[in-house]
Amino acid sequence: MTATAHTAPRARARSRTGGPDDRGPKILEHVLGWTLVVLLAVLVTRAGLI
Repeated sequence: MTATAHTAPRARARSRTGGPDDRGPKILEHVLGWTLVVLLAVLVTRAGLI
């Protein structure tokens, strides 16, 4: 057994480090992100910065 093949199962068994969860609702993230972009564009336009 090589060293790479031996460490692969242990790497999957490690605990998570608190990063983003891949199982979350991605559509909600997209909607909130685009809402923020549109809101920022409206505020910049209203302030006369463009």
